[in-house]
Amino acid sequence: GVQAPQHERIITVSTNGSIHSPKFPHTYPRNMVLVWRLVAAEENVWIQLTFDERFGLEEPEDDICKYDFVEVEDPSDGTILGRWCGSGTVPGKQISKGNQIRIRFVSDEYFPSEPGFCIHYNIVMPQVTEAVSPSVLPPSALPLDQLNNAVTAFSTLEDLIRYLEPDRWQLDLEDLYRPGWQLLGKAFVFGRKSRGHAVVDLNLLKEEVRLYSCTPRNFSVSIREELKRTDTIFWPGCLLVKRCGGNCACCLHNCNECQCVPSKVTKKYHEVLQLRPKIGVRGLHKSLTDVALEHHEECDCVCRGNTGG
Repeated sequence: GVQAPQHERIITVSTNGSIHSPKFPHTYPRNMVLVWRLVAAEENVWIQLTFDERFGLEEPEDDICKYDFVEVEDPSDGTILGRWCGSGTVPGKQISKGNQIRIRFVSDEYFPSEPGFCIHYNIVMPQVTEAVSPSVLPPSALPLDQLNNAVTAFSTLEDLIRYLEPDRWQLDLEDLYRPGWQLLGKAFVFGRKSRGHAVVDLNLLKEEVRLYSCTPRNFSVSIREELKRTDTIFWPGCLLVKRCGGNCACCLHNCNECQCVPSKVTKKYHEVLQLRPKIGVRGLHKSLTDVALEHHEECDCVCRGNTGG
């Protein structure tokens, strides 16, 4: 490997071999960027990576590998297959989509660990690899309605991203919260974001039962149904909004029918995670977006079919 991140060491793969962090299985040096590109001598083969059981890099912060890590990328489409650090679990096997695969090792200037990592590589033939059975299809391959049911079961954003992308969930979580103008929706521009929804556990919220008449109260609203977006999944799938409800006393005044209706309506913006199928390829496009939902601020009783004036 070389220390300049823009350069990489090319390794021609024709037999089994391995690469490892410097001084493995002892403490690796600080402040390094090493890049290896493994290229199979034949074109119609894949490269399989197997991590040595001895694995240990600097621990993550908030479950995200920010400092020291090893990362595997498929050069055919730039997909990051995974990024790993810490010493809790050994990364699983990785297989390239073509005859090349790239490995990047980064260590910062603080807290090097041991033993580092060692990755064994070998050639595999595409036709002898096991086909993925329907029972273990990735979440992105599920029918949208089935995936929507699975998504709504998660109580935190981190657990959801872990489920959707078990091998690269940390990177997806970083991408979602990376500052950028494209993420600043209407709520940021106009300062009208509905506060608190991002940290609310909807499973713990219960609608207050009001004993008095016709007032705005909390209702759990399905975002897909509210926006009529059956082509998209939102997380959280439901949000609490203020909607008019309760009993109307106006039926005492010769009303055949009485309804509690909104007399003052405002729009509030809620930041949610949006999941949309990618066109033409397997996978999900993930983004943070703002959805506008109507909230009823004031309610009145309106008599229908009033016979008494």
